[in-house]
Amino acid sequence: MKKSTAVVISVIVAILVIAGCVWAYMHFTQKENVLPSPSGDVKQSGESIENKDGGEKVTNEPIFTKENYPRIDASTAIQPLTEAIKEDFVGEDAAEIETEYLDTHYGVLGVVDGTRDVCFMSYPSEEELAYAKEKNVELEIVKATNSAFVFIVNVDNPVNSLTLDQIRGIYSGKITNWKEVGGEDAEIIPYQRPVNSGSQSGMLQLVMKDTPMMQAPKTELTVGMGDLVDAIAQYDNSRYALGYSYYYYVNTMYKRDTIKMLAIDGVAPNKDTIRAGEYPIMTSGWLVFRKDEPEDSMTRKWVKTLTSKRGASVIEAAGYVPVN
Repeated sequence: MKKSTAVVISVIVAILVIAGCVWAYMHFTQKENVLPSPSGDVKQSGESIENKDGGEKVTNEPIFTKENYPRIDASTAIQPLTEAIKEDFVGEDAAEIETEYLDTHYGVLGVVDGTRDVCFMSYPSEEELAYAKEKNVELEIVKATNSAFVFIVNVDNPVNSLTLDQIRGIYSGKITNWKEVGGEDAEIIPYQRPVNSGSQSGMLQLVMKDTPMMQAPKTELTVGMGDLVDAIAQYDNSRYALGYSYYYYVNTMYKRDTIKMLAIDGVAPNKDTIRAGEYPIMTSGWLVFRKDEPEDSMTRKWVKTLTSKRGASVIEAAGYVPVN
């Protein structure tokens, strides 16, 4: 009896020892295979980013090096996105790659002249397209993101909505007083951006179209988008100022508690109305590069990756709205 009891106890002890070894092996093996998640929504290279459809996950391994990454120029409004793209496409060496965030006008000229590979921007202006034609360079222009062109006023301005016709009337000089559009009896101060800036090109192409735009006084012409936002937020008569920019820039990059975005034709700009295409002044982020780029070039590889499911995942994670 004692002998059989000892055998049973020995068997139980052996089972417990084996089970403990298996548990320890599984526990530490899994720990080694888990990648630490960085702070924020943008995943680092090698991690899985959930597709915007909520199902399939796209695992992103680095596909460029700091040596072969294309020379990118981008508008200020998409700086967080281009940095997220660089981090995802390159990985830990991304910080060593410089991206220009100056005037995209010179970015397009750089693409034409061969000093830049891609300019990520709003649609090129007529002058920029004419420059390319003059240099006998054909440009390829590919849509990468959806966005909205928005109008901003001081938060103390009682006007919350304008129609497209009213905006054209203001910026053509026909409407000069807020009371003409449901506001207070005060002169409208309509700010503009310099010719060939991304937002000025957007204003002419998306809003004014065939309506001539009045020439802005020097006091109402701002160099940078941040200057325009600050002018409306802080200027002595900012309560009566009006300006324009891009949704992401105003809503995230340069957000101010003292400004508000206006509804246009009764539709407010937000992610839902942009994604659904309901907001009246939709715009896009365009990739501009030379059409004579070889099919196997790093530039074309970069463009194809950004417009793929992987690119859409990065765009979504960075807070922008992908095309697909």
